[in-house]
Amino acid sequence: MKINEIFYSLQGEGFYAGTPSVFVRFSGCNLKCDFCDTQHQAGVEMTEREVADAVMRYPARHVVLTGGEPSLQLTSSLVAMLHEAGRFVAIETNGTHPLPEAVDWITCSPKYKPVVISRCDELKVVYEGQDMAQYSHIPATHHFLQPCDRQDPERNAANVRQVVDYCLAHPDWRISIQLHKVLNIR
Repeated sequence: MKINEIFYSLQGEGFYAGTPSVFVRFSGCNLKCDFCDTQHQAGVEMTEREVADAVMRYPARHVVLTGGEPSLQLTSSLVAMLHEAGRFVAIETNGTHPLPEAVDWITCSPKYKPVVISRCDELKVVYEGQDMAQYSHIPATHHFLQPCDRQDPERNAANVRQVVDYCLAHPDWRISIQLHKVLNIR
């Protein structure tokens, strides 16, 4: 597995925002989103055991598999190792590839390709005014809109206003702010 980094911080987005978590950032992605704020191409090859051992160095039970796109490399055996160590395994995925069945929490953040996963616990849409009807077929328990961060204060402020207005008009959706950016942490 090519791993970009493994680090410990607070979950910054979505349902588990504020939760102490170990992040396993996989290298590589099958999409090229122009707003991506992650340098995920670099990384080192690690075995599943090395990844699991690195995760165990931290006290948090909550593990977030992210990227890049973790579904390109994630295996059922790594999920099993993490479970055996008493960890809760969450994944942040664009939903374009199948996932191991045993993942505990699935956050799907769809982008430009069709979603193929059959379930997600949380649908998190990075919002820039797009037609939300395109996501209505994705089954999810929780629905979050996250303002797209374009590194432009004026554009970001307008986008936040649109997200607030959309959530007020569609109360099944909640806003997800990138808490880690507000707190200036990883």
